[in-house]
Order: sequence, then C-alpha cells, then structure tokens
Amino acid sequence: MDKINLNEKFSLLKEYWKPKIIDELNDSYIKIVKFKGGFMWHHHDNEDEMFFVVKGTMVIHLKKNNNDESVKYIKVEPGELIIIPKGMKHMPVAEDEVQVMLIEPKTTLNTGNVKNERTVEELERI
Repeated sequence: MDKINLNEKFSLLKEYWKPKIIDELNDSYIKIVKFKGGFMWHHHDNEDEMFFVVKGTMVIHLKKNNNDESVKYIKVEPGELIIIPKGMKHMPVAEDEVQVMLIEPKTTLNTGNVKNERTVEELERI
C-alpha cells in the first residue's frame, strides 16, 4: 500500500483524452486523464460516470436522450465533481487543459456507446 501523488501521475500524461489507471477500489478503477478541446456526444448504458476536476475548468454538455434538442451546460471547476447518470448523453469540453480524476466501474468504456479513434479499450496503468 503506497500513497499516490496526483501531481506526479498527471505529469506522466502526454496525450489528451487517454485515461490511465492509477489504482483500483473494489470493482472500480481510479483513472486520471487530461482534457483539452471537445470530446464527443456519448452515453453509458450501464454505468454512472464521475468526473472530479483537479486542475482547470471543464464544461459538461448534457442531453436527456437522443431526441432531446435542448442542451444543459454545467461548469465544473477545481475541487468540484459531477456524476453523470447512466443513459444520459454528455460531452465534456475544456477550452484549456483540464486534469480530471475518474472513479468508475471497470466495465466503463471512455467513449460509452460510441467506438472510434478515441476509444481506449485496453487501459494502461501508470
């Protein structure tokens, strides 16, 4: 059992939108990731998703479902977190670099219901 220095771990991340595992908690991974720019609209059918902002500011864009044209925007700043319920369409956006910690079930795919070049199926540990 060792303590984890988040600053040290974040310094190892060289790419945006590529989550890395830093530890495990029961049936969940604790991951870190750096965001910059916009991600994509997606949802997770079976898992809630937690974003804890460590550094920077991100905005989560939300829709209730695919047919919902209205978008809700929630700004999440350092020291704040947001939990996105399973099934809710969302898109994280970061104007400048943001450092985020995620605690989510091991089954959670970073792109949810979407598979493309940003999908990370095999997570690396750092």
